[in-house]
Amino acid sequence: MLQDNVFKKGRIVLANIDNIKKYKHIHMIGIGGVSMSGIAEILNYWGFKITGSDANSSEITDKLIKNGIPVIIGHDMESLKTADAVVYTAAVKQDDPEMVEAKNRNIPIIERCDFLGELTKAFSETIGISGTHGKTTTTSMVSVCFLKAMKDPNIQVGGILKQIDGNYRIGNSEYFIIEACEYVESFLKFRPKSEIILNIDNDHLDYFKTLDNIKNAFIKYVKLLPEDGFLVVNADDSNCLDLIDYTASSYVTYGIDNPNANFIAKNISFDDNGFAQFTAYKNGELFEEIKLSVAGTHNVLNALSCIALCDHYNISSKDIKTALLEFTGAHRRLEYKGTYNNISVYDDYAHHPTEIKATCNALNNKKFHESWVIFQPHTYSRTKELLLEFSEALSNFDHIILTDIYAAREANTYGVSAKDIVDRLNSSRKTNCKYISNFSDIVDYVKSNAKPNDIILTLGAGNITDLGPMLLK
Repeated sequence: MLQDNVFKKGRIVLANIDNIKKYKHIHMIGIGGVSMSGIAEILNYWGFKITGSDANSSEITDKLIKNGIPVIIGHDMESLKTADAVVYTAAVKQDDPEMVEAKNRNIPIIERCDFLGELTKAFSETIGISGTHGKTTTTSMVSVCFLKAMKDPNIQVGGILKQIDGNYRIGNSEYFIIEACEYVESFLKFRPKSEIILNIDNDHLDYFKTLDNIKNAFIKYVKLLPEDGFLVVNADDSNCLDLIDYTASSYVTYGIDNPNANFIAKNISFDDNGFAQFTAYKNGELFEEIKLSVAGTHNVLNALSCIALCDHYNISSKDIKTALLEFTGAHRRLEYKGTYNNISVYDDYAHHPTEIKATCNALNNKKFHESWVIFQPHTYSRTKELLLEFSEALSNFDHIILTDIYAAREANTYGVSAKDIVDRLNSSRKTNCKYISNFSDIVDYVKSNAKPNDIILTLGAGNITDLGPMLLK
């Protein structure tokens, strides 16, 4: 059982917060981030004094302010002076004025993933969903199932989930459902009781360098599970399947192609929207007929992992079935944005070749005339390392437009540009791929050339998401 009761707003909140309760006032630099804002709201609800700053205003910072958490756009040196601890996101540089001031005042400075790791220790049932691809969608699926089963979970997800009207939920239970990211091995800071491992693929090579290093990070992650823990792994991914050798916890497997998996999907079909329906089997026995409201075979796999996890927590097959049907997707996961001139516009977060292929396959299950993809590569290192793979993944669309690489955390020391992908595509296919830098020029070009019944997809993890609304205007 969780041990410490904190009284807040007339409600008893269960939380074992011995490891953080010495910090009465916590100041957060970069509070507008998806994960940071969720941490802030949880701490605020538990009764801590929370202040924060961010470089930019956003819907997230507006919501924090509305919920009583002061946020300064820019630097907040005044709030910092009375803080007992400073939590910062990895995007904040060490020479940031607030960071420098905190060091000068000898205020404890804690990186976001370290602090989030401390929060996971406050719950006896922390459930971490990890893998190179599909974390946000699967975390959302699991969350919706726990909500349907009235388990009152705490949730932190890396996207906006309609059912909780945001990226976090504060519950009153021992369940903490969390998206566990492998980048810089941040998930090794967590204390999971259960884990889902969706897949292991070449990504974040700016940090990991090799696939073997990525696999080793996941090995260390599953070793965090206690003996009474629970592991769910993808039996169609050999890198995942190897992980069962590194834990003493119980485990189950899932898959479509591996006949030895515990949970298997059969009789898969798709409707005109590309939404799958399938029969789920557990250890060879009929489990449930499942209908999804999200597109793609990859989401059948995501749903199977969710089913396996939720079955372990005694959520009924009927509740799982209902919840998965009601789940219409996480923000920016093949998200329908609108229609103009009978042309449908979608937006997707995919920024790795494997994700692009999965999104393309999902799109191809829909009914349409021709596809238009507008892709913004994310980070120079990823573009450089996976240049050929990006070209191959994008070649499956009918019309292809590349815009400039979204730098994110990097400087271009790699000598790479979006034009390199364009050149590869144009040298290997008859239909020209175009490079267009300016978003307004992209809108003009697409509006002049796309035809009724076409589908337009904006693709990438950067600000390419702004282009869809520009098209719809």
